[in-house]
Amino acid sequence: MKKKIIGFFTIILFAYSNVSAQETFKVMFYNLLNYPLEDAVSNRINDLEYILNDYQPDLFLVCELNNITGATNVLNTAKSAINSNFEMASYVSNSSDDNYGDQNDLQNLLYYDSTKFSVEEEIIVPTYLRDFNVYRVQLNSVNQDTNPIEIYIIIGHLKASSGTSNAQKRYEMILDLESYLDTLPTDTNVLLGGDLNVYTSSEAAFQSLINASNNITFADPANRIGSWHNNSSYVDVFTQSTRTQTGMGGSTGGFDDRFDFILTSENMINTANITYVPNSYKVYGNNGLASCWNKSINSNDCETTGSQFSYTLRNALHNFSDHLPVTLSLETDESFLSIDDFKTVTAFSLEQTLINDTLIVNMNESNNINQQLIAYNALGQSVKTFNLNSDTKQFFNVSELQNGLYYLVLSHGNSNPLKFIVSN
Repeated sequence: MKKKIIGFFTIILFAYSNVSAQETFKVMFYNLLNYPLEDAVSNRINDLEYILNDYQPDLFLVCELNNITGATNVLNTAKSAINSNFEMASYVSNSSDDNYGDQNDLQNLLYYDSTKFSVEEEIIVPTYLRDFNVYRVQLNSVNQDTNPIEIYIIIGHLKASSGTSNAQKRYEMILDLESYLDTLPTDTNVLLGGDLNVYTSSEAAFQSLINASNNITFADPANRIGSWHNNSSYVDVFTQSTRTQTGMGGSTGGFDDRFDFILTSENMINTANITYVPNSYKVYGNNGLASCWNKSINSNDCETTGSQFSYTLRNALHNFSDHLPVTLSLETDESFLSIDDFKTVTAFSLEQTLINDTLIVNMNESNNINQQLIAYNALGQSVKTFNLNSDTKQFFNVSELQNGLYYLVLSHGNSNPLKFIVSN
């Protein structure tokens, strides 16, 4: 049964302009290689900060997150490397393997610039192995009340390894996703970022995604359909492996596979209200050189005079993960709200967002005395109520709350919810 986590907070935005202008925003998908449990390379998060600072994505899609601590580390890194307005969707543990031990801690998550996007709904599509995480995202545009623009962002991670049996399991996972996609209108904007682990476009899993008879048919914006495994003709879209050195975690063997993708629904190539920017699809850190085939991405063979991606960037990518990120740009004729338009009420703030047993709240407005703060879990259920007093700094015991993500809101008033994470 499909699980739905319905977005229960809506940020109300006010816009006073009807002027339309083209806006472009950047997307990155990245396999984080068992972050943070894979620790063979020390201080990997510093390499991720360099990568994010270099590309500056507006939407950051990831897989292979292990836990809420890692998710929060990545969020804080995005805030410092990109901008402080970055937020993350709800972190939820993988549910697809619950019936046989719940041992799979490779999870997906969406990070986003909250001045440009709002997450309206979070949906889990389970398979036999790993969840697909689906996020219904709305653009924070000046005409959002009369002309809302939405995009469904799907993040997935298919079964790894070669062989007929593993290819069949990948196909079965895609069939589960297709069953969900059949419930959407045919003109829905859909973006799929994932480690698909397919060795050739002829695999049933990939063929199912691009099948023209589907309710939602996907397109490869790179337009590089073919048999890419260990084929140097496709080196420009290779994403794995960045390494030949052992002992770093992940796969070795050098650059020889296209496992990581961003696919768009066909309408987004040129007819939708959000469309792909031609020629913007890149494997980030891949200079497209045949001499890089079967080499490590930080090799001298992976760069030449005039190459786009420097040694410093490629070395950070080499150290952080055995995959390279995939990036593209999207555009819309709508205008994003300006920072001045995106007004939020800061009636209160949190001393810390990662909590052990005490929540410390700073009250910024005196008229909130005798109100209540209500804590909700990620499912939108009220789990605890705190009574406010006249103190500007207030302390609340949350030791009985289970580990996880919570939202804190005023019982009366129009302040936006604040997130905090309990981690004991």
